[in-house]
Amino acid sequence: MKSAVEILSPTRVRLTVDAPFADLEPHFAKAYKEIASKVSIPGFRKGKIPAALIDQRVGRAVVLDEAINIALPQLYVAAAQEHDVRVLGRPEVDIKELVDNEKLSFTVEVDVRPKLDLPNLDGVELTVDAVEISDAEIDEQVESLRIRFGTLTTVEKKAENGDFVSLNLVARVNGEVVDGGTANNISYEVGSDKMLPGLDEALQGMSANETKTFQTELFGGEPGSGGEVGDVDVTLNAVKKRELPALDDSFAALASEFETLVELRADFKTRLERVKSLEQGAQARDLLVEQLLEKVEIPIPESYVLAETEEHLKGEGREADDAHRAEVDSDLRKSLKNNFLLDAIVDQEKVEVSEEELSEFIVRTSMRYGMPPEQFANEVAKAGQLSSLVADVARSKALAVVLGRAKIVDKKGKSVDIEALRPQLTQ
Repeated sequence: MKSAVEILSPTRVRLTVDAPFADLEPHFAKAYKEIASKVSIPGFRKGKIPAALIDQRVGRAVVLDEAINIALPQLYVAAAQEHDVRVLGRPEVDIKELVDNEKLSFTVEVDVRPKLDLPNLDGVELTVDAVEISDAEIDEQVESLRIRFGTLTTVEKKAENGDFVSLNLVARVNGEVVDGGTANNISYEVGSDKMLPGLDEALQGMSANETKTFQTELFGGEPGSGGEVGDVDVTLNAVKKRELPALDDSFAALASEFETLVELRADFKTRLERVKSLEQGAQARDLLVEQLLEKVEIPIPESYVLAETEEHLKGEGREADDAHRAEVDSDLRKSLKNNFLLDAIVDQEKVEVSEEELSEFIVRTSMRYGMPPEQFANEVAKAGQLSSLVADVARSKALAVVLGRAKIVDKKGKSVDIEALRPQLTQ
């Protein structure tokens, strides 16, 4: 097989492939086998029909068509690999010449990832936020812990924001109780706006054993419909006030491994510093990408963007939604630019992903999805997304490599040790 590549634009190429029939023999063997398994000829079992008889009864043209359909994808992939063409989207194939028992010639036009000219990546200068912990932030952490150890006590009063209530709900549409529309003894914080729209307003001023009815949009309707409007009866069973423990050394001993409140606050400060240090790493990573995107010209394959946008909108049944079309188009362009940039860094830095690194990434990602790692890996492989997973790991590694050579300081001029944050940068 002979092949050549013609650059049509920074994001599109044309591959020309000339294959002698000798290269197509394995594909013809598969074509005869495939046809033999489908046709019935008296005196022969399916799958055992001689090739000559298939040519005679079915037709050589059918065999040629089947063989070419089998051969084209493999020949195309081989040509793309030979010329280091990183394809995007669906190829457009045009058969130029087909001479039986002689040769097959065809061209393929396809969108590709562009080759980028990267600036010098050594010593990039980045400024991130300083790690500063205020007393108010520590107070917030202590108060959250205090709330966890608080107790709810029933009180005789009308409900208002901040109160905790026990309530029953019954939802009806056209006077009929909806499926799953009844709930009893629900604990709810008035004013939290975490349940049905209108519930907080209905609860305001209610007393124990009182019932009100309000209209609201019920959940569970068709996707995108927002749900069906119905009537909801809310019965208030009790109003409760949260009583918090005193903020002293006894509380610190009860709620933690520390004996004093001073030690507890110091621990919260250390934890917050650790979190904000990790945020510095994430900020540095984002700033690096942002800086490089401003410096590097990244062409976008327009036909690929159009095709992907159309497919996305069709899958959602929103082809006529111009506002959503613009949103999908914009998001896709941003994603492509980011990926093209990071892939160029991967190539330049010669980043490779080991099996151990891929396994660690799969374990971390599976935890976010609440799945066992083995099940997650199987789902990824089944969906044909393993190569995408490897690319994600490589991109994270490439960024970490460049950040390791960057000059990073906080807004107070203090140097930031990016090596200490490296595990977080590759997640």
